[in-house]
Amino acid sequence: MTTIKLTKKPADSTSPRASKAPVRRTDPSKRDRTVAPKPIARAQVGHTEEPIETQSHIENTQSKASQRNHRYDGRLRDEAPRPQQARPTLDDTGRDTPRRGGKMRDGFEVGDFNNDRASNPMFAPKPLPSNPDFPRLSKRMAELGFCSRREADEWITNGWVKVDGRIVDELGSRVAMNAKIEVSKDAEKHQSEIVTIILNKPIGYVSGQAEDGYDPAILLIHPDNQWKDDPLLHHAQPREFQRGFLKGLAPAGRLDIDSTGLLVLTQDGRVARHLIGEDSTVEKEYLVRVEGDLSYNNLDLLNEGLSLDGVKLKPAKVSWQNEDQLRFVLREGRKRQIRRMCELVGLKVLGLKRIRIGSVTLGKLPMGEWRYLRPEEKF
Repeated sequence: MTTIKLTKKPADSTSPRASKAPVRRTDPSKRDRTVAPKPIARAQVGHTEEPIETQSHIENTQSKASQRNHRYDGRLRDEAPRPQQARPTLDDTGRDTPRRGGKMRDGFEVGDFNNDRASNPMFAPKPLPSNPDFPRLSKRMAELGFCSRREADEWITNGWVKVDGRIVDELGSRVAMNAKIEVSKDAEKHQSEIVTIILNKPIGYVSGQAEDGYDPAILLIHPDNQWKDDPLLHHAQPREFQRGFLKGLAPAGRLDIDSTGLLVLTQDGRVARHLIGEDSTVEKEYLVRVEGDLSYNNLDLLNEGLSLDGVKLKPAKVSWQNEDQLRFVLREGRKRQIRRMCELVGLKVLGLKRIRIGSVTLGKLPMGEWRYLRPEEKF
């Protein structure tokens, strides 16, 4: 196959087409640029009429055509000011500033557009603080231990909540502190169907959302990983695994990626509030394998004298479990708290395992497997 390359011939200057300039048709609606524009008459101001602009002024204006004009009244920067104009009044939208900008150069005085907030609909009144004597119904239900606030909102919209004998189904409703709150059987049935799961988390899994390429612990909640000796599997009415159990299932507390042991995942907002609420006092027990020398004074510091990030820690219970393992009992859960506490007294943590939360223990649950929280178990 042969390729032929065609080259463009140079234009012949002797040809009649080359000697002609390109034709550009003029738009009849546009002004002829070859002649000067006609003088423009000024508008009347009061009972007198300003003189018509002179030719010299027109030429001066044309010479400054490249200068940007930011004035709201059409004047150039070096023109004499015109008579003072009245401030614009509020329009239908409540705006009393110039539509574009509202700056000093537009003739607008800074700070005078919102002095009268009561008559300016652009500004809503400052919201009043919530009345502590009449809290929201969902908040009050959470305080009384009925459920979490999110669950309370769901129950309210379903019409499952009564206040002083009257059904309340509007979100945001407020109630008195001494109001009598009742929930229907449907709400109790819904609450009995939600689950709380105990997992023996292995190293390499994060407690919450996936991060840095590590999988979340919830991926282990699968029928293949359920403990074969789970008492609820051998119950008269065994609880079978359902995919709906994963909806809304979240960890109630965290366990570091390089730590193992008891991790609680729950759909029950009451459990989550009890374990990780601001006022929670539930004990968490850990076995910590360490390396280094620990003096009696440093052991006392671990119990009640340390601070992290400038905040004094709550008293802990720290004692030797054996010659290379410490036992920690905490009532709080700061990020990497035990590891940072050990670093402050010259110890290196080699392994960390959580074995108890409240009165629920890890027991014989194998690594990487899970079981249901039994009805008789309470944190």
